[in-house]
Amino acid sequence: MMRREAMLALEDGRVFRGEAFGADTESTGEVVFNTAMTGYQEVLSDPSYCGQILTFTYPLLGNYGVNGEDFESSGLRAQGMVCRDLCEVPSNWRSTGTLDALLRDKGLPGITGVDTRALTRHLRDHGTMRGCLSTLSVNADELVDKARKSPRMEGLALADVVTCVEPYWWGAEGPVATEPTADRGKPLVVVPDYGIKYNILRLLRAEGFRVRVMPARTTGEELLALSPDGVLLSNGPGDPEPLDFAIAAARIVTQKVPTFGICLGHQLIGLSFGAKTSKLKFGHRGANHPVIDRRTGVVEVTSQNHGFMVDADTMPEGEFEFTHFSGNDGTLEGMVHRKLPVLSCQYHPEASPGPHDSRPWFRAFADLIAKEGRGRAVPLAAAAADKPAKKPATRKPAAAAGKAGA
Repeated sequence: MMRREAMLALEDGRVFRGEAFGADTESTGEVVFNTAMTGYQEVLSDPSYCGQILTFTYPLLGNYGVNGEDFESSGLRAQGMVCRDLCEVPSNWRSTGTLDALLRDKGLPGITGVDTRALTRHLRDHGTMRGCLSTLSVNADELVDKARKSPRMEGLALADVVTCVEPYWWGAEGPVATEPTADRGKPLVVVPDYGIKYNILRLLRAEGFRVRVMPARTTGEELLALSPDGVLLSNGPGDPEPLDFAIAAARIVTQKVPTFGICLGHQLIGLSFGAKTSKLKFGHRGANHPVIDRRTGVVEVTSQNHGFMVDADTMPEGEFEFTHFSGNDGTLEGMVHRKLPVLSCQYHPEASPGPHDSRPWFRAFADLIAKEGRGRAVPLAAAAADKPAKKPATRKPAAAAGKAGA
């Protein structure tokens, strides 16, 4: 199959030529790379990638297709996709379509045939930078100019772009407008949506919580008015420092209720306690990042997606225990407040599609809520195991069954 030409142009003037797939369009954004070997659908639909053109270092993409179940939000959130080799004939029992068709349907441009090793090394050497991905034009000068005129990630507030418009509950099948009957009476966790991934909500419910999601601009007072047993500050895209409303909300809820921050939520907690954040040279993005738990020496293999970090040296001295650090560059990855019921991690413990080393963060949050006397969440699996077994149905004799049907 012959494909049309496409081009990725970087702000420093370097260009990468390839073949187009997905939509006939062009987009700009920060060009980043992800080292995961699987999970391209989950990654592309992660709201934290809003504003970014995503390069996959694993060479073959699309080989197991796409489906309607593996989305981490309501649509694709990245600005574009770069890969070495696009598989046009996927093979997997769950597949309901191709990656090419998905990007075309969602209006997202893709480029294949790119030397992604060269691109990744360029970004590692020079840092992430702005780019323009076009499946319409291969005019290098024009696209480089568009990349240079696009907004920088520093100072870019994107939570309002990806947040929900209206509050919703999280049910067994996903977002619902009314509180699920089966969840009534369970401890309530309220989640301000700064770019929430669906699997965080799935795991909160699996831990035995009622889960209520609120728009990003919900104030701390409004969150507390819902009488939550705990608050989870979600992941999300962009620079955390411009999010004054979210920092203010974090400052209020951390003083009143058990609070758990993930990724951007971790950064918001740090900022709310007076710390500074800074931008990493090329970020942490992938499913194979080692994190060391300093308390135990255990190394977790983690899923990560962040371009900013909390500067541990700027945190109030002695207020937090710094529990987790990156095994690659030593940056702060997790912390627990010494007095308040507050904990946070920079990486993704929900890790969809994996790895699952960090899942205990959710049980730690549940234990923290129980310790504060706000109710004990019973994991769904444990609740199901505690239920008495149903009495097996009595099978009618064949003759009687036949008679009844006559």
